[in-house]
Amino acid sequence: MAEENPPPLKHFLTCSVCTEILTDPVSLGCHHSFCSSCLQDFWAQAENKNCPVCKRKSSKDIVVNFSIKELAESYAGRQRSGPSDEAQVVCTEPSQRSDPSDEAQVVCPEPSKRSAPSDEAQVVCTEHLKDIKWFCKDEQRAVCNVCEFPHHQGHTLVPLEEQVQELKQQLRPDLTALQARRRRHQELEETYEAMVPHLKVQRVKTERRIRAEFEQLHRFLREEEEARVKALREEEEQKRKRILLEKKTLQEQIRSLSEGLSAVEADLQKDGLSFLSASTRSRTSARALLSGSDPQLLPGALLDEAKHLGNLAHRVWEKMGQRTTFSPVILDPNTAARSLSLSDDLTSVRRMDVTQKVPNNPERFTRYADVLGSEGFSSGEHCWEVEVGDLPIWRIGVAKESVERKGERTATPANGIWGLFYDSGKYTPGGNSKTLALKRTPERIRVQLDHDGGEVSFYDPEDMTLIYTHQHTFTDNIYPWFGVGPAGEARTRDVRVCGVSSRTKPCK
Repeated sequence: MAEENPPPLKHFLTCSVCTEILTDPVSLGCHHSFCSSCLQDFWAQAENKNCPVCKRKSSKDIVVNFSIKELAESYAGRQRSGPSDEAQVVCTEPSQRSDPSDEAQVVCPEPSKRSAPSDEAQVVCTEHLKDIKWFCKDEQRAVCNVCEFPHHQGHTLVPLEEQVQELKQQLRPDLTALQARRRRHQELEETYEAMVPHLKVQRVKTERRIRAEFEQLHRFLREEEEARVKALREEEEQKRKRILLEKKTLQEQIRSLSEGLSAVEADLQKDGLSFLSASTRSRTSARALLSGSDPQLLPGALLDEAKHLGNLAHRVWEKMGQRTTFSPVILDPNTAARSLSLSDDLTSVRRMDVTQKVPNNPERFTRYADVLGSEGFSSGEHCWEVEVGDLPIWRIGVAKESVERKGERTATPANGIWGLFYDSGKYTPGGNSKTLALKRTPERIRVQLDHDGGEVSFYDPEDMTLIYTHQHTFTDNIYPWFGVGPAGEARTRDVRVCGVSSRTKPCK
């Protein structure tokens, strides 16, 4: 099949804006050329710097292309001299010349029409796209059969399609990696999206619990206030009545004394035999009134302010402490598996038949029905007791902070869990298949952690019988750890954290 005739030289030297021979030509990155003034006017009207032909945005400052300018001026001069002069302009690229017999010898685009080499593989000829079938490995770019093939003698040339398939094959692992990374980002996005409504649920639930706790405290304080004010008023009433009674007695005594005093004064006004007959009676009456002790003010007649006010806040606080309970371990709901439900006071946990809709945050156990305490221990001795009742399956103990929470793992010391397991009547230590022999089935287990001594021990708190002791040199923060199985027909539904029984030896 014969090749198509290349466009005449005038086609390459004509401005696409004014359709005249280029004047002070400038070339853009896309290799299209225009008159400098035409391009400036076009950009001013379009209010952008896009190529008028291909619309590609230009980001470089434009400068006059002197090679094209010289060629355009030469062509314009020859055109004015005569049409036959056109054939005298010859392309300097031998490989791009057409057959010598052709009248117009310029058949390839001038060098400015080809893009410059770059680090990326690219098609470099815009005039013979259908003839670009080869790729140069040395220069990492496509090669035009018409314009450039002879210049790549000695280079490694491969079919363009072969190179395309090779590059696609190289790109596929990146595509797979990008898809996997996007999935991870999308999963995180979904988790964050789930966290927003869960935050509100947590806030509402926690606020409700806070208000309920403070309402109990307020009610206790109001009741205590009323009781103490009542006691104060009762004391005032008792002492007021006592004072009024004493006052009444004094008034009666004063009246008797006044009457006796008036009689004596009247007898003293008498003379002679009248006085003599009355003096004995007056003396006897006066001495009767003078008999007995003088009246004294009653002690303790005033209110005992010190009794009502002394250490008031401290005494109320002590009394409040007697009415509240302290748990040595508070469960962390952010670590609880979806199948677990925690009590409002965060001291007990039970296994649910349905899973809760909670975010898959990093702290949460997702594969196993576990939950951690909210506070870890890095030193010292700590102990707590756990009510397990008649639950058929439970696991209690301690775990290191970095314990695996998402994937597959066994609850063993090697994996950072030191526990006591109970399953259908059998007690086993974590990671050990041997069955532990107990004299009885306790409904409460005492856990004692000696972080510095490297021991975790389990006791029957009824008589402090040792069940089992794990020994390990702890280097991480250690957290209380709980696992709960289905309750089945058991009367006990929850595993509950308790303080140490008063009848057992307390922790040091």
